[in-house]
Amino acid sequence: MTEDPDPFRCIRCHRTAGPREFRCACGGLLEVPLGPAARSVSRSLFDARRGAPLPDASGVWRFRELVHPTIGRIVSREEGNTPIYRHRDLDRFSGVRSLSAKHEGENPTGSFKDRGMTVAVSEAARLDAREVCCASTGNTASSLASYAALAGLACRVFVPKGQVSGAKLAQTIAYGAHVAEVEGNFDACMAQAEAHAGSGRAYLVNSLNPWRIEGQKTIIFELAQQRAWEMPDWIAFPAGNLGNASAFGKALVEAKELDLIDRLPKLLLVQAAGAAPFYRMWKAGARELTPELHPNTEATAIRIGNPVSWPKALAALSACGGDVEAVTDREIFEAKRTIDRAGIGCEPASAASLAGVRKHRAAGAIRPDEEVVCILTGHILKDARPPAPEPSPHGSARADGVGARETL
Repeated sequence: MTEDPDPFRCIRCHRTAGPREFRCACGGLLEVPLGPAARSVSRSLFDARRGAPLPDASGVWRFRELVHPTIGRIVSREEGNTPIYRHRDLDRFSGVRSLSAKHEGENPTGSFKDRGMTVAVSEAARLDAREVCCASTGNTASSLASYAALAGLACRVFVPKGQVSGAKLAQTIAYGAHVAEVEGNFDACMAQAEAHAGSGRAYLVNSLNPWRIEGQKTIIFELAQQRAWEMPDWIAFPAGNLGNASAFGKALVEAKELDLIDRLPKLLLVQAAGAAPFYRMWKAGARELTPELHPNTEATAIRIGNPVSWPKALAALSACGGDVEAVTDREIFEAKRTIDRAGIGCEPASAASLAGVRKHRAAGAIRPDEEVVCILTGHILKDARPPAPEPSPHGSARADGVGARETL
């Protein structure tokens, strides 16, 4: 194994850093700069790879020159290639004439995390790591557990005790991970995971790891390719630890620089109102983030009070333009009901994107004639608590018979 001596660069001081460093000495976050291989890419190159065998069958590795061109062995489950859905009810609910939903919950383990995990675990294998670890509210854990098992690596995940859906926990255990339940929230888990990795016992694969961001960038590359390289006016998505905000901003800037797209869409980052430290920072015009000590939302995938990637999210908004929105749990579940009843379905956190678009449109910040793509981040069965039945003038079952529950 030959390590790249300095694959990372600090976004603050621009110092280079080694392959096992995830924070710069100055405290800044690290990123992977575009390499020389990126200068050879084109729309036609990527289009020609669609439908080919691995690695091109992966919606991540099809774009490998923009992700990790020097990787050797690739640990892949043919992730990506997720569909874009249209439904008239989404348009009506949001208040815009053209709203579509790219469903990242249709990745192999049921969430967008697989895109970053194929890259991070492939890198861990390249570095001869014996164990990988992460902190998680559920989706990161189950994704890592799957890819670690595929790579033959030991896996340890730190999750907040009693705060992870049973489905996500069962999935993680089934793949063979060691689950450490931590008293406290995600941020306490993150501290434990960093300490465990810092001891030299494991390779950390949270979005603090720049390779995770490189994989998640491909949501944007694939979206552009699916739309014949024409971008919408807005891209809306749930915002928890802000890894996707970092990835989307980086991907869009790179795609524009490489002439893959002609213009930059605006980004709408949507947080749950009970876990919205970045929203408050953005609205106050503050220069530093004040963590939410007790984040509280039923959208557990974005129940994060101290998102580590907030400086990169700020950079993404600076480059692309856009805004940050906060929505209540009630607004999230109203949006989820609309997505579910359209036959698409998603976990609660995913629905924050649609709820945010509706709220932003109602405030006049999005025009009705603008085109919007919502990113749905997790599968409906990731957090499958059934919603309370809607009231009906005829008892417990709905009058139209749709989605009703009845006791016989």
